Amino acid sequence: MTGHAPVMVAEALRWLEPARGGVFVDCTLGLGGHSQALLDGGASRVVAIDRDAEAIAMARERLDGYGDRVDLVHANYCDLGAVLDARGLAVVDGVLADLGVSSMQLDAIERGFSFRGDAPLDMRMDRSQGPTVAERLLDVSENDLADVIYQYGEERHSRRIARALVRARDEAPIATTGELASLVRRSVPHRGYQRIDPATRTFQALRIWINGELAGLERFVRDAVTRLRTGARLVVIAFHSLEDRIVKHTLRGLDREAGVVQVLTQRPEIAGDEEVAGNPRARSAKLRAAERVAA
Repeated sequence: MTGHAPVMVAEALRWLEPARGGVFVDCTLGLGGHSQALLDGGASRVVAIDRDAEAIAMARERLDGYGDRVDLVHANYCDLGAVLDARGLAVVDGVLADLGVSSMQLDAIERGFSFRGDAPLDMRMDRSQGPTVAERLLDVSENDLADVIYQYGEERHSRRIARALVRARDEAPIATTGELASLVRRSVPHRGYQRIDPATRTFQALRIWINGELAGLERFVRDAVTRLRTGARLVVIAFHSLEDRIVKHTLRGLDREAGVVQVLTQRPEIAGDEEVAGNPRARSAKLRAAERVAA
């Protein structure tokens, strides 16, 4: 299925150069497309991390033929240091992270990431940990909720939406994606043609919030750089401006302040027209790369 194709594979391989061999880390395994490309490209071993146990189970079938060249790990990429320490790896030969929600998670209606169907309002990437969105909505304050929707969704109607959600939940819990989407749509003014569904930004914001997607991103970038051997590279693919901004400023800071990395992409690379035509998810992808230049 085109929706499950990994994005910007050729660009990632060009920067990471797995043909040199060595140990590479795929910090966001998903269905295993990038890990498979690294292994086929010459990586001696890939440590593949994902916080979603269901994704790991599906990727395991795809990568079964690579034997002990691939090590599947159920963990958050923010815990990269602990994952590598547990395997006795002080440094590695490349690190890749493909951020955000995966197409597999979006397509699984029962996971609650999408409003394309009506399902329990969950949105957790790791369903073994933490509260669901429905549970968090039970007691979050109106001001805090508005801040979440504005900060993570860049939604200019955040105050209006938060007010509507709190009023609704005070009468009955908001339990499903259909209920949430309907409440958001009714609270946002409609003026003619709308390029995206009015609920899109709020769903994005709540997903980022419940999974803490931005909270550890700067730390991850810094930790990843410290784990690269000299000459090895970090590649990060982001899908919205908030992620990309954190990656950009963290890498530039490390380049300018500490001098331990050289930023290789002064502007982010984007997917080509042919890839976007075959895989629409690639349209918003932005790739940044950096190389470890000092110990």
